[in-house]
Amino acid sequence: MAQISLLEKFKQAAGVICRQGLIQFPVTDTAVTIIERVVGNSEDELDLIYAFREKPSQTIDQLVTSSGFSEEIIVRLTDSLAKKGLVFNQPSSSGIMVYRLLPLMMVGLMEYKFMGVLTGSEAEKELARLFEQLLEELRDQTQNHYDTLAPLFAAAPAVDRTVPAEKTADGKAIRVIPIETPLNSSEEFVLPSQTVEAIINKFEDIAVGHCFCRQRRKLLGDTCKTNAPVLNCFSFGKSARHTSAQGFAKKITREEALKILKEAEQAGLIHKAFHPGSRESNPETSICNCCKDCCDTLRIWRDGTLPMINSTYHLSVIDIDVCTGCGTCMDWCPTDAIVLNEDGVANRDESACLGCGVCARFCPESAISLKEGLRKVFILPPRLRSA
Repeated sequence: MAQISLLEKFKQAAGVICRQGLIQFPVTDTAVTIIERVVGNSEDELDLIYAFREKPSQTIDQLVTSSGFSEEIIVRLTDSLAKKGLVFNQPSSSGIMVYRLLPLMMVGLMEYKFMGVLTGSEAEKELARLFEQLLEELRDQTQNHYDTLAPLFAAAPAVDRTVPAEKTADGKAIRVIPIETPLNSSEEFVLPSQTVEAIINKFEDIAVGHCFCRQRRKLLGDTCKTNAPVLNCFSFGKSARHTSAQGFAKKITREEALKILKEAEQAGLIHKAFHPGSRESNPETSICNCCKDCCDTLRIWRDGTLPMINSTYHLSVIDIDVCTGCGTCMDWCPTDAIVLNEDGVANRDESACLGCGVCARFCPESAISLKEGLRKVFILPPRLRSA
């Protein structure tokens, strides 16, 4: 590699990382500063990151060619970058070690940096502020190019999948209305697991870390309004092996996982499952348990940064003859999909309903059921500026 300054190497590395994942970030001074804070003055690590510029996933033989480093040096550098949240280094299903450069977020550097045990140090707070600034810059990009980006957003796959709550606050099963017509598809469709228990029971390797959203908000001085528990960010299989190996999470048993998930559900958190490449035919890699106010996915939608794109197999149904108009469901709904109509009865907007079942869980009259049916929920971010 030609001799260039350390600053230029930071910019090159940031440029490669900003192109990874579902979200393409502009290479701003903020993005470069984040890489500076995370990587430090390791020029070899920056050079290795740059070696991923044409192919984000590589075997060690491929990295030897693309980077010019020896196998021994590559193993040392990727081990270090993995612990910093920038490289995923786990063997494939065939046993071949694959090194993948991670994105800035969803799921990548931001999530992993705030998933482990934090100390509340000034360095952690600075990194939290830098990511907040990065998201503000992304919001500016969205708002400045709203009309151009809107159709691109609409064509994007679902980021995550909502898995519904199963029981009401007093322990009764939430009523589920079965689908009335079969799925109309020319291809065979395998329905992904619809309960968190079914997902947990699939995996031998399970790890739990701290909610990176609630931890980052706390560093920024924002207290969770629901006082939600924090140790409930799950990863499974290969992802569990990775997060536990890097110290982002700890391995737990199925019984421990189910206990934590029950506590999350009791707190009114929303179960959101993630699949590799947003393909629901692939086994889940993780489950987030999200609160309404801290969840980054919900926040950046409300703030005008990115759309809400979610897959769900349920839709809330309100029995207007039983509803008393207490407004409890309105308070709990994460997307504000429920309002009281002119008759004082709860009315649900189908296009904004995630089918999470939190409204049904806390309805004091048991007036809400969940109707089956595969849907994609797509909601554009609010337009904050005139064209």
